Amino acid sequence: MKTPLTCIVLTYNEEKNIRRCLESVYGWAEEIIVVDSFSTDSTVSIAREFTDKVFQHEFSTHTRQWNWVFSNLDISCDWCLVLDADQHLSLGLCEEISSNLKKQEPGINGYYLIRKEIFLGKWIRFGGYYPKYLLKLFKPSLATCDESELVDHRFYVSGQTRKLKAYFIEENKKEETIDFWLEKHLRYAALKAEEIIERNKGARWLTRPSLFGNPDQRTLWLTDVYNGLPLCIRPALYFCWRYFFLLGFLDGRIGFLFHFLQGFWYRQMIDLNIRRIKREAG
Repeated sequence: MKTPLTCIVLTYNEEKNIRRCLESVYGWAEEIIVVDSFSTDSTVSIAREFTDKVFQHEFSTHTRQWNWVFSNLDISCDWCLVLDADQHLSLGLCEEISSNLKKQEPGINGYYLIRKEIFLGKWIRFGGYYPKYLLKLFKPSLATCDESELVDHRFYVSGQTRKLKAYFIEENKKEETIDFWLEKHLRYAALKAEEIIERNKGARWLTRPSLFGNPDQRTLWLTDVYNGLPLCIRPALYFCWRYFFLLGFLDGRIGFLFHFLQGFWYRQMIDLNIRRIKREAG
């Protein structure tokens, strides 16, 4: 018996990832929807092996794309599971989701799932990266995204949420060469700098940041603390916090590369972009 949910996946040139993603939900999810941004590789043809509901819409940011999905597509199920093409479900998570949806707990409108991050074939287990809770399962009629978030998109739903115990896996096969990762994060750094500048002007989050709130509220609270630290110094402080205090060094050689690039280099690029934008603005 299929699980009564719609799985929605965003894609753009994801031929290396999309098959594994869709195989993990095919035959289990009642409905699969793929929203593609005019891929130039075989992404669309692979997606059509699993579903006839493949739509195309021009991409600007993840949050705008998801809001377009929620506003314009006919999602037949009351629940949706949202995935990136480089993510796939574990068998244990499929079973846990099915079990929880059968309970139909009143007032519960969303579930946080645990992400298991794989980088260059290595599970990033420490440095605050596991368990990492993301809201990925919710009622789409109650969901929205904050379009002022230009990079780290998250979903907001009204009502109560719960955490599940099983995990999904995130492993981008396009990142088997580090060049792709670096190029992508240089683009992200420029966008994130713009977002932080607007946030510092008083742009408000869609939910109240709180150290003791749900996982997203806690992340937003920590983000506000980080954004209040001095430019170009805070990346070093953050890296040391992740690598030493949160035991990132236990992830080994590949873990050092990940924590250094994601925790220091990327954030230093953001701060350099912030300085550039402010300098150009006079």
